[in-house]
Amino acid sequence: MVCLYRDNAKMTHHIPVLQDDMVNAVMTDPDGTYLDATFGRGGHARALLRQLSPKATLLVLDRDPDAYRVAIDLSREDSRVHPRRGVFSEINSILSSNRCVGLSGLMMDIGVSSPQLDDSSRGFSFMRSGPLDMRMDPESGESAASWLNRVDLADLIKVLRELGDEKNARSIAKSIVNKRPLSTTAELVSAINSAGSRRDPRKHSATRVFQAVRMHVNDELVELKRGIEAGFHRLADGGRIGVLTFHSIEHSVVRQKFRSLVRPELPRRLPVRGTPLGRATYVVKAKRPDAAETDKNPRSRGALLQVVERIE
Repeated sequence: MVCLYRDNAKMTHHIPVLQDDMVNAVMTDPDGTYLDATFGRGGHARALLRQLSPKATLLVLDRDPDAYRVAIDLSREDSRVHPRRGVFSEINSILSSNRCVGLSGLMMDIGVSSPQLDDSSRGFSFMRSGPLDMRMDPESGESAASWLNRVDLADLIKVLRELGDEKNARSIAKSIVNKRPLSTTAELVSAINSAGSRRDPRKHSATRVFQAVRMHVNDELVELKRGIEAGFHRLADGGRIGVLTFHSIEHSVVRQKFRSLVRPELPRRLPVRGTPLGRATYVVKAKRPDAAETDKNPRSRGALLQVVERIE
């Protein structure tokens, strides 16, 4: 969900990544019902609303309280917008409570947003010192500081390797454990730098660690998988789900989930004539921002859009 966001004297400038590509790929029926499951600051939602008719319905979902407040403001301006606060794994119950029978389209923009990164009080950024929180919803769950101060070494190493692809996971994890207790992002960065491990010159030393800790604290991969499953189940025939991801771990999860929908796995040795038909077909298999977009919005680098359509 990374986008360019500036805050100068209360003025904000928000640039959603692959905005037109996402909206054009997901929009199938101008009168339909849609869900933006990662509202953020509403960039994709507003772009979609411009293409929808007055009869359409757009549910918008976010677990972040600041994003939810922006969604409420938008709903006061546009009666087609219906804000809800929650996580991906609640999509099914949220749609049921709103009596949504079949979605025409669903948008998911994964990861941390620029407003979250740029607010030091949220603890997402290693570039700004602040409380070591990292929760998408700071009113729920365990903070990064609480988890880091209690996790055992073996589990910390595992998280850094699996969610951060951190090659120096062991030495960094040992340094973090030795530096406890930690309460600020600056203290976590200091612990990472104290590990004395070989660094990737292309990345800040804390990039992968912050990514891994954030993803663990928010249970992001589990929520992503559950969101795709629930969202796809709720699509009408011909409805589409588009997912925008920002690093290889997320790319892989979406790719595998979509592939299983397009080409379902069959038991070995089961005789099959012809090509087995899946429940979906690709609309956008892998779309990345072009040079013009990455120049305008450097944080869009690494973004990948994947879209499938449900078929019966």
